[in-house]
Amino acid sequence: MSTTPLSPLEQKAFNLIRKAGKKGILQSELWHRLGIDSREGSRIALKLLKRGLIGREPVTHNGKRTYRLYIKKVKEVTERIKLNGVIDIPCFTCPLYSKCSEGSYINPSTCVKLTEWIIQGVLSKKSKEG
Repeated sequence: MSTTPLSPLEQKAFNLIRKAGKKGILQSELWHRLGIDSREGSRIALKLLKRGLIGREPVTHNGKRTYRLYIKKVKEVTERIKLNGVIDIPCFTCPLYSKCSEGSYINPSTCVKLTEWIIQGVLSKKSKEG
């Protein structure tokens, strides 16, 4: 998810989608309400989609293909940013963290602590499943 703020037009589009509620809004209707063309409307919808703020599903309306845009549920968005499961990654407390990078002598691919942490997580998940 991007940390750059939404442009005023993106914010206005987001607010219109949010106000549409559970049923969402047709992408073509959004363009008309914003007073922009379909090309710009598609760009805005894709930006909001890539940021994980909205969802969209293809629909046919009046014989034409378009998308229904809707706000993602808060649960869907927050699940992506939960820290459970990553808070204990050994990298965060490793004294060599600043020297660790792909391709260097100290790297994630050869780190014993990280490998053990991953294996433990896999084993733990398997034991919970069954």
